[in-house]
Amino acid sequence: MTQTHFGYETVDETEKATRVRGVFDSVAKKYDVMNDLMSGGMHRAWKKYTVAVANLKAGDKALDIAGGTGDLARAFAKRVGPTGLVVHTDINEAM
Repeated sequence: MTQTHFGYETVDETEKATRVRGVFDSVAKKYDVMNDLMSGGMHRAWKKYTVAVANLKAGDKALDIAGGTGDLARAFAKRVGPTGLVVHTDINEAM
């Protein structure tokens, strides 16, 4: 098995994937609040910028991969409206 790092530990890659999933499971409900605290609220500006530069219009389609809590996908959905399509996915079901 291949070894990798998780923090200060060397672990098997499979173990790392399990641990990473556990970290996100544990913070999923408060992830956006955690982002507010850790970024000083800047993540909201970054996401607003992302929505602006995506330049989505009514009827457009967007794919949000590793989209976490779906806040960007919801913003994209407002832009594309009922005639558009936004697909959101994240490897962590709790998100």
